[in-house]
Amino acid sequence: MGTNDGRPDGSDGAPVSVAEPPASGSPAEPARPRKARRVAARASDFRVAEQPGFVLHSHPYRETSLIIDVLTRDHGRVALVAKGAKRPHSALRGVLQTFQPLALSWSGKSEMRTLTGAEWVGGMLPLGGDALLCGFYVNELLVKFCAREDPFPALFQHYLVTLARLAHDEPAVQVLRSFERVLLRETGYARALNRTVARRAVTADGRYVFDPERGVREAGDDTPSHWPIVSGQTLLDMEEDDYHRAQTVAQSKTLMRFLLNTYLGGTPLATRQILIDLQNL
Repeated sequence: MGTNDGRPDGSDGAPVSVAEPPASGSPAEPARPRKARRVAARASDFRVAEQPGFVLHSHPYRETSLIIDVLTRDHGRVALVAKGAKRPHSALRGVLQTFQPLALSWSGKSEMRTLTGAEWVGGMLPLGGDALLCGFYVNELLVKFCAREDPFPALFQHYLVTLARLAHDEPAVQVLRSFERVLLRETGYARALNRTVARRAVTADGRYVFDPERGVREAGDDTPSHWPIVSGQTLLDMEEDDYHRAQTVAQSKTLMRFLLNTYLGGTPLATRQILIDLQNL
């Protein structure tokens, strides 16, 4: 149970149930799917057992622990204290890895819950190279856009699809644009791309802008100079999740960069700059 300032009570040595991934080799067969259980508890406590989730980010907490930011299927983004996870022989060190499916258990009432169990589920290839950088970019977007304790089951499922596509070396530009669109849709920012705010059908040879507050508009003399102008074909392709045209790839990148920056209030994305510098994604 947490204290009033959000810090969990108790020592870093609380026992945690852990199931580790194989030491090496190809990914193991996934464990049999199980339904997440909410364990009955006292009114002053809150417990969740075996919830499907992924580690998005972690940072040190006190001398031997970590605070992990996780994305879960039924509870959205949750902050958990992993007690003792920094100790040299802690089993959690090998389990709490990004981009690997986990079954997570936790308890507590404060905003920062206490991790009580972590089991590696398996069945997913690791990310490496460019795919790894793209994965960190996706994780940063989730941290920025998803409020705590707000479930997004469809977004969680698309995150699984995104990691699988990256692991299988699908074109990163297509994978990232697809994820960005789903992210904005599920968090309430997206608008249809095949119709304008005036309810006119978008035409392939038209010239358009995307008003961040209203949606697609025809480009005109009154268009703000910092709004990127894109072709109707690009918008129609994006609506169909089709990124095979070179023009669509280039214009969709510019448009999504503009929209993400606008919705984040100009807050820079650290991983986005890395991708721009290294891969122009």
